[in-house]
Amino acid sequence: MGLDDRDALRTLRDAVAPASGSGLIRDFYTHWFAIDISVRDLFPPDMDEQRQRFAHAVSWVLGELVAQRAQEPVAFLAQLGRDHRKYGVLQRHYDTMQTALYAAFRNHLAACWDDRLAEATRDAVELMIGVMRGAADAEQGPPFCDGTVIEHLRVTHDVSVVRLQLDRPLFYHPGQYVTVQVPQWPRRWRYLSPSIPSEPGGAIEFHIRSVAGGMVSTAIIAETKPGDRWRLSNPHGGMHVDRDGGDVLMVAGSTGLAPLRTLIMDLTRWGVNPRVHLFFGGRYPCDLYDLRTLWEIASQNPWLSVTPVSEFNVDPPWATDYPDVQPPRGLHVRQTGTLAEVVTRYGNWGDRQILICGSPNMVTATKAALLGKGAPAERIQHDPLSS
Repeated sequence: MGLDDRDALRTLRDAVAPASGSGLIRDFYTHWFAIDISVRDLFPPDMDEQRQRFAHAVSWVLGELVAQRAQEPVAFLAQLGRDHRKYGVLQRHYDTMQTALYAAFRNHLAACWDDRLAEATRDAVELMIGVMRGAADAEQGPPFCDGTVIEHLRVTHDVSVVRLQLDRPLFYHPGQYVTVQVPQWPRRWRYLSPSIPSEPGGAIEFHIRSVAGGMVSTAIIAETKPGDRWRLSNPHGGMHVDRDGGDVLMVAGSTGLAPLRTLIMDLTRWGVNPRVHLFFGGRYPCDLYDLRTLWEIASQNPWLSVTPVSEFNVDPPWATDYPDVQPPRGLHVRQTGTLAEVVTRYGNWGDRQILICGSPNMVTATKAALLGKGAPAERIQHDPLSS
């Protein structure tokens, strides 16, 4: 049955899911590096983040195959293959990668291994590796793009806005994200979403929030300075707004605003758009760092409504050390509570295109709250979740 065997695919998905501890993915990389020592030097010394990201990606793809949805996972795998070129992964590496991934599944599931599971594993691994290999081989452009930091703004205690001038323009669709390598942490790539649409002159801007225990984000906020050279991968992701698909609900937590802001800025190119209601949330009122920009856009575009949301109603003392984020009057009154709570006070939004961006916990909670209210799952978009 192969890829039609949902039970077998479900077993594979559960085995690789991050909640399982990702022991299978750890075994995969260990085996891959053992049978192909040339691969090890392509990845950072500390593999925890790389293993976690790959576990999320494989788990999501297998989940989509369980649901018999092929279009999005194939597109995602193609992007993953193109993006792996930035590590220096060559065509010959895919042979050993396929061998190692199949062996990891077989060894990890030895207690329940049978012919059906073997067939599903072989077909799933061949699909994943084959699509990645084919997309990487077909891509003719360079695997990355370098740029120079021209401005670093510290807008809250844990959020920075970093602007770069790229050596060449990087094309991406609004809502997509890239991986970024900074000089403080070579070979350690971090997902970032541009906060402005692709710019022919090569300008690009990122909003970065320091994550507890996150080495790259902490280094960016504490150490980035003009003149630093960053390396950006080619874009990933398919989050979008269908201008003919009806009105839109957007939910942004902290720097999850960046891709939604890009989509909103892109929509301003048209005079007529579907109605867009954006809920922008943070822990404290001072965390709503980009309200002035949103106010400026909304004041010129009547199809856009913005509701600020904060979990606490007052700022902490350290807020006075950073710019005042309060915009002129004109946005909706700020609401207090979590985004999941506030958004669902207004109903299930089931007639909207729904886009959610932010931390994995926020996305999971908000999506669950909307589904609990009756919003159709197929109307909800978010990027594959990772920590």
